[in-house]
Formats: sequence, C-alpha cells, structure tokens
Amino acid sequence: MPNHSRILYGLLLGAIAGVITNLATDGGESTRRFVSLVTEPVGRMWLSSLIMVVIPLVLSSLSLGVAGLGDLKKVGRIGLATFLIFIGLTTVSAVISLCMNNLIQPGSGLDPALRSELMATYADDARNAAGMTSRFSIDVLVNIIPRNPIKSMAEGDLLAVVFFAIILGVALVSIPRERAAPMISVLDSLCHVTVAIIHLVMKLAPLGVFCLIFSVTARFGYDLLLTLSSYILTVIGGLAIMGTVVYALILKFGARRNPIDFMRRSRVVAVTAFSTSSSNATLPTVIDVAQTELGIRKEVAGFVLPLGATMNQNGTSLFEGATVLFLAQVFGLDLTLGQQIIVIVMSVVTAIGVAGVPGGSIPFIMVVLGMVGVPMEGIAIILGVDRILDMCRTVVNVIGDLVAAAVIQRIEERPRASA
Repeated sequence: MPNHSRILYGLLLGAIAGVITNLATDGGESTRRFVSLVTEPVGRMWLSSLIMVVIPLVLSSLSLGVAGLGDLKKVGRIGLATFLIFIGLTTVSAVISLCMNNLIQPGSGLDPALRSELMATYADDARNAAGMTSRFSIDVLVNIIPRNPIKSMAEGDLLAVVFFAIILGVALVSIPRERAAPMISVLDSLCHVTVAIIHLVMKLAPLGVFCLIFSVTARFGYDLLLTLSSYILTVIGGLAIMGTVVYALILKFGARRNPIDFMRRSRVVAVTAFSTSSSNATLPTVIDVAQTELGIRKEVAGFVLPLGATMNQNGTSLFEGATVLFLAQVFGLDLTLGQQIIVIVMSVVTAIGVAGVPGGSIPFIMVVLGMVGVPMEGIAIILGVDRILDMCRTVVNVIGDLVAAAVIQRIEERPRASA
C-alpha cells in the first residue's frame, strides 16, 4: 500500500476512534488522562522528528536554490516575483474572509451567556496568548537579521535562518565557482541527508497522524462545536473557496497546470499539513513532493518553498480576518469600511510574521483586535475550536506554497520556450 494511503487511513481511523471515545466517555477525566499520557506524547514525538530536520533543510535547500539560479539579477527577479505572488495570495484570502463574514454575520446570533461561559473557560489560555503579543513589534523586523546564526538555528527562529540562507546563497553566487564548489558540495550532501531522514520519519506517519488526530477529536465536545458552528463553517467555507476555486484558477491560467492532477499529486502534503497543523513540520514533505511528484525544479523548490513556509500564510490571513470580524459581531461592534481595510492590511502583514507552529497566529490576532477596538480577551471565545481550524488553514497555507512554486517555474520557463 502506498504510504500516502496508509497516512490517510491513519487519519480516518484516528478521527473515528477519537469521536467514539468522546461519545463513550463524554470527554471525561479518563479520556483526558489517556490522551495526555499516551496518544499526545506519541503524536508530539513524531511531530518533533519532522521539525527536527526543518532548520538544516531550510539552510541547505534555500542556499542551494539561490546558488542554483546562478545570477544575482535572476535571484532578484525571482525573489520579487515570489514576494508579489505571496502578497497577492494573502491579500485575496483576507478579502474573501471579510466578504463571507459580512455576508453571513456568524457572530450576531451568539448567546451572551455562552459568550461569558466560553470566556471564563478559556481565560487562562487567553492570558497566555496575551503574553506573547509583544512579539509583534519593530523587533520582529530587526531580528530577521541574526547577530548569531547558530543561536537562531538552535532557537528555531526560521525567519532569521531564511535570511542567513539567502545571504549565504548570494555569497556563493558572487564568488568564483571553484571557490564556492566545496561549500555547495557540503550543502548538497546535507540536503540529501535531511531528505533521507524525512523518508524514514514518514514511514511512521500513519501512527503519528493517528495519535495526533485522536488526541484532538477525543477531547472535542459537540456542545462547543455546535455553539460556534456558524463561525467554524464560515472559516472553513472561506478556506475551501481559497483552496479550490482561487488555487484552481491560478494553476490553470498562471501555471498552466491541471488543477485536479496537481491536487491529486499533492494529497500527502495536505494530509500531513492537516494532521500536524504546522507549516514548518510539513515543509520537508512539501519540498520532497514538489520535486518528485510535481516536477518543480530543485532550485525553484529550494528557493520558493522555505520562503513560503514563513511568508505565504494564506489560510492564516483568512482565519485572522474572519476571527476579528466574528468577535466584533459578538460584542455588537459595527466596524467601518476603514476599520475593515485595517483588518485586511494587518491580516496580511501579521500573517508574514506568524510562526509556522500550531496556534502561532493567536497572539497576532489579539494585536489586530486591539487596533480596531475589539476586546482582546474575546479571543478566549474561539480558543476551544482553534485546533480544528488550525488544521484546515495549514492545508491552505502549504498548498498555496506549492501553487506559488508552480507559477514561478512557469514564469522562468517562458523565456526558454520563446528562445
């Protein structure tokens, strides 16, 4: 059986087993204990084994991607095109979320008593998230340039590692080829080693996926899902539009690819993203699938995809916009057109700085809430269902990276075709 089929079966069996366990035990103490002591640790161990190779993979693949382009002018041209595609996709997703929320108004019918109950239940989580909002400051921009690249790698600061990898690649292009060759050889070997580790880790993916999904579904109560069903369906509906309609149009006309075939070949990426809720953890699989299944050249995949994992957060941008408007409706606040434009702009800007880990967008949403006058503590209302939405938006994030890479490859092929 192909590994992607085994992963899908692990996902389905984990979801079914989790739902049955939740119904049988009503999500009681025994279930929470089993999840915290057994399935969640196993799932997190598998997730950590994927994240383990992200830093060496980003360093090697992005440096080689820049060096493989072979010309600083070409690096600048592709870099600009990549950045514009990322910004365009993220902006479209934010606009979709605001249009859907204004149309459906999911927060208007929430019972004030339920609002108070949810805020009381998740007050501690909201306070923890509030403590992280200081990350959104001018320091985020300053710290992109690492004073100590080794320290940035050790701390998992992906934006700083991306910057260092790009500079390393540019330096390799700018020096004579014979002097660059030894370093390129080392980076190439490191890239192959990390890919080999990824293949080993993915053999355990069915078990890891089963445990991660079981842990989520066993803890969920139907009452919470039903309470916030209008909000959940609005977000998932917006993600579905972005992930099917928008991506299909871009693939068809921008990349000259068959959208159905493209999505079929990307299914293992979607399953991994859904189960891990982490763009960073999915990055090794994304790069592997891009080259082996989608035929994206190594230098394009190595350049675009690591950048996408940190900068191209389309699903996150949509989620942030939808959440801000939902909470404004819950508190009876009617945001003006100007305030909604601020939400769009900030959703795009903050999505770039979001950590590619589960729940990484929550502190940034609180920043946007404060900017438009919505009580920041209202974030507690949606924290109980954030994990399931995080799983969905991560799929849109990583598939968006593959779509962007396909478009960049098409752009780079045009001059050759005409020649």
